[in-house]
Amino acid sequence: MAGAPTAIDDYFLAEVAAARPGGAPLTGLTRAGALELFDSQLGSRHLDLAARELGSRGQGFYSIGSSGHEGNAAVADALRPTDPALLHYRSGAFYLQRARQVPGQRPLRDVLAGITSVVDEPISGGRHKVFGNKALGIIPQTSTIASHLPRAVGLAFGIGRAVRLGLDGEWPADSVVVCSFGDASANHSTAVGAINTALYCAYQGLPMPLLLVCEDNGIGISVRTPPGWISTTYRRRPGLRYFAADGCDLVQSVDVAARAAHWVRTHRAPAFLRLRAVRLMGHAGSDVESAYRRGSEIAADAARDPVLATARLLIGAGVLTTEEVLRRYEAKREQVRSLAAELVGHPRLGSAESVMAPLAPSRPPAVPSPAPPAARSSAFGARPPETESGLTLAQSINRALADVLAADRGAVVLGEDVAAKGGVYGVTRGLAKRFGAARVFDSVLDEQSVLGTGLGMALAGFLPIVEIQYLAYLHNAIDQLRGEAATLRFFSQGQYQNPLLVRVAGLAYQKGFGGHFHNDNAVAALRDIPGLVVAVPARPGDAAPMLRSCAAAARSDGRVCVILEPIALYHTRDLHEPDDDGWLARYAAPDAWAEAHVPLGTGRTYGDGEDITLVSFGNGLRMSLRAARRLAVSGVGARVLDLRWLAPLPVPDLLREARATGRVLVVDETRRTGGVAEPVLAALVDAGFDGPMARVTSADSFIPLGPAADHVLLSEQDIEKAAHDLLRRPQVAFLRA
Repeated sequence: MAGAPTAIDDYFLAEVAAARPGGAPLTGLTRAGALELFDSQLGSRHLDLAARELGSRGQGFYSIGSSGHEGNAAVADALRPTDPALLHYRSGAFYLQRARQVPGQRPLRDVLAGITSVVDEPISGGRHKVFGNKALGIIPQTSTIASHLPRAVGLAFGIGRAVRLGLDGEWPADSVVVCSFGDASANHSTAVGAINTALYCAYQGLPMPLLLVCEDNGIGISVRTPPGWISTTYRRRPGLRYFAADGCDLVQSVDVAARAAHWVRTHRAPAFLRLRAVRLMGHAGSDVESAYRRGSEIAADAARDPVLATARLLIGAGVLTTEEVLRRYEAKREQVRSLAAELVGHPRLGSAESVMAPLAPSRPPAVPSPAPPAARSSAFGARPPETESGLTLAQSINRALADVLAADRGAVVLGEDVAAKGGVYGVTRGLAKRFGAARVFDSVLDEQSVLGTGLGMALAGFLPIVEIQYLAYLHNAIDQLRGEAATLRFFSQGQYQNPLLVRVAGLAYQKGFGGHFHNDNAVAALRDIPGLVVAVPARPGDAAPMLRSCAAAARSDGRVCVILEPIALYHTRDLHEPDDDGWLARYAAPDAWAEAHVPLGTGRTYGDGEDITLVSFGNGLRMSLRAARRLAVSGVGARVLDLRWLAPLPVPDLLREARATGRVLVVDETRRTGGVAEPVLAALVDAGFDGPMARVTSADSFIPLGPAADHVLLSEQDIEKAAHDLLRRPQVAFLRA
């Protein structure tokens, strides 16, 4: 692969040619160690140059490089391959240096395979260029803007919690979690919240073995970081040990990184390492930095090039001659080019099916297994839930959570107010007392950190069951689901998984305590996340088996499941008449779990009416059942399909019940725009159903406080009117067959 070297390449060659012996000694570095680090730096630099050349030929597809950040090789050198690493995108030298610690690795080839998007790339399989490798303990991240920091905090917390609970995990008990990010990303609310959470835990004496590495090159794309901002912000932060090194000085970087790693490992507390760097060759291949940076600035960064600095160090210390440095530099160029030339002919992902293969595997057990009798007896005492009379939705979820905690020693419940208070609505009441504060515990008030803690704990072998107090509170943290949780399987081909259950109290119709933030019905942001399971248990009899199915899918397949719990139905007892207890249900005994089992993506039908099918979920189910009873009085036979799952939708059940009557009314309590009715109607159209269809929804509005909410929320009267309107439409006769 030919191609003209860049200006930084020319500058390096000229400066090395002018270097002379007689410089500083390799204080704290062996000759062999210095040469290995230099080789990692050279490899990283030539990977960047190759990426630009490949991109210019249409053979490479990623050009954000690590040039100027090669000092992070010293961080890798200070750590072990069993220390989990969550790295940002300028970590080429770290990756190459860590690979030296594990025999049989081919790191140059790994990175080039990512750049060229070929299927034999070892972590993402051609889906993205990421730094990730299971054998190296590097958890893949994409173009992170600090979104990986909450997960890193959770993983550090999880390693300590696993030790406390005596759980076997993937990571040794004395592991250090390393998480790198840039100076611009340090300003992101996700970073600020994650670091705050780490300190919040450490302040309470909880183990938090986290090394935060801020690679400070002074600029985020084109926006400059004020000089001294990072050090001023973090140098004297209480509870955070601060280290600083010049990443362009290999001797200093090795020394400081080793001290920082040792401090975290021995103290089990967080530390912050500011590693000063420069950014060479712009932000990415398409970035013309001369448009926003003065030539003198660019030249000053080139003069501080860490690879050049290491070359001068080795020449000055008499480890290598100028000619030997140049030979090594050109030999590395040819090695990288040769590998790149080989890889460009390798196959790439060739179909949508192959691209999507890691997203949503489905191999959960047919019926989740209960805890052994002794463990279950310990959890419930003399009164197991199957001996209780009819339970409400909240009670059924509570008992199911206890069953999961009893059956899975790695299951934990966390969130705001879930422990002593038992949740705002009492759903987790009594669980902390039964299972202990190490397994049921309150979190900091920060949804990004709550979800991130769950994601990190999942990597430490846990099954986190996270509670988000209200649906409206989820929206400011949705990237932890969209950009982190749901993508991990995708970008690691399932080699890394984060099994996670996220319980969310949501939807509307809450009386006496409401308004927008406590009565949110916006679910569109959840519906389009690939691979995400979204469950909406409305009836107590479904809630427990649905939660168990989510737990089984998380454990067996690494699925991420959101369980959207209708607040207004938590304590509902009646269906049609006061005191009829029609919304209560008995809890199934373990020997009846097979009969009660609710697989992912299956609905439930009520009634056998032949005139119209009402399709609904959540609060809409109860309203539809009540409306169906009144429709029957007027001579209309309606059946009701409870979707139960918004993702995956129960399409076979939907089509069966649609064809049974030939008419479908989708009863959707969410908003008209972006609501659940849209994919339901689309599924019917896609399947060729051409009977009369309609939807009745809530308005495109935020939900106000008090009686004003009735003007924008779907009502039973709206359902009845929409049903009669639909019945007046002509019907295609053969659909009834």
